[in-house]
Amino acid sequence: MPERELTVGVGAGGLATADMVLNIGPQHPATHGVLRLRITLDGERIKSAEPIVGYMHRGAEKLFEVRDYRQIMVLANRHDWLSAFSNEIGVALVVERMLGMDVPERATWTRTLLAELNRVLNHLMFLGSYPLELGAITPIFYSFREREDLQNVMEEISGGRMHYMFGRVGGLHEDLPAGWLGRVRDTVALVRGRMPDLESLLIGNEILHARTRGVGVIDAKTVAAYGISGPIARASGVDIDLRRDQPYLNYAELFAPGGPGRVATRTEGDSLARLEVLLEQVHISLDIADACVERLGALGPGPVNVKLPKVLKVPEGTDYLATENPLGFNGYYLVSRGEKTPWRLKLRSASFNNIQVLAELLPGNLLSDMVAILGSMFFVVGDIDK
Repeated sequence: MPERELTVGVGAGGLATADMVLNIGPQHPATHGVLRLRITLDGERIKSAEPIVGYMHRGAEKLFEVRDYRQIMVLANRHDWLSAFSNEIGVALVVERMLGMDVPERATWTRTLLAELNRVLNHLMFLGSYPLELGAITPIFYSFREREDLQNVMEEISGGRMHYMFGRVGGLHEDLPAGWLGRVRDTVALVRGRMPDLESLLIGNEILHARTRGVGVIDAKTVAAYGISGPIARASGVDIDLRRDQPYLNYAELFAPGGPGRVATRTEGDSLARLEVLLEQVHISLDIADACVERLGALGPGPVNVKLPKVLKVPEGTDYLATENPLGFNGYYLVSRGEKTPWRLKLRSASFNNIQVLAELLPGNLLSDMVAILGSMFFVVGDIDK
């Protein structure tokens, strides 16, 4: 039941008015997770908004401290369940850098390929679920059709459809299945060829445009103040992508002049711009995936991991590494005391910064625009709560 705060003011015609405090949640809105918004309304206009998180907190960072470097992969995999492979790779990369470990080239190209396929899967989920939240049912059937084809090749290589657990410190769990690269090439071509079906339902949808254009505008100054990153930042004209600006894996080559990598940006900063950035990034990631398949085909057979000692200990010290996850920057701050478990592993997840801006973004908007703004922030609550 909504709360009421009385004796706030006098409305038109001398009528006494009262602000209403409305709780949106806590509930589980499909794929995003359990979130609560405490909104104060003056009529239908939002006066203040407070995102309240913590309903899914599992203490993953504390659990890292009692598990060895092989075991923490399964915990770090899950906080953003739509970007599981990207989460795995961030942990592996920071551990490998502290170990001074060189990973086989074939493993690095495969990691890059899987990270981009995972990025497409993440974006397709939001490209389907966001219109659904606005009342458009059809797009999610198209986005899930494409997701299903991509999930098939991810399942074939890893055995999982959501939490892949295919990345390892030192490389990958095992070699690629016979003929898998060809099936990836065919799937990427199939998805690319069918993307216009989904795009016509979004970009050509007058109702969706009316609900999102000019709604929930975030400027570049606000992006910097709140540490917003990823597609939301780039939709506000902030041209930053760690794959290009602080490259890891094989992104330095892929984002070099003439390569398939490029950064999608918009300047409007509204809900529609954020949707358009996701759409463009799907095409970019498919192009990068094609380039990775071509390179892996040219490399031929070879090792995909490094043989590790029975007890893996990381030298004493600290290191920080950030990756460009589908939702934005994911930072990994590792503190080691030379033992087989981390003394501390802190995750800087993208969704936390991206969702805290709602306290500034929602006031002044109509309640009917709240869902359009909230859905365009592209967050996963597990990524906030960890």
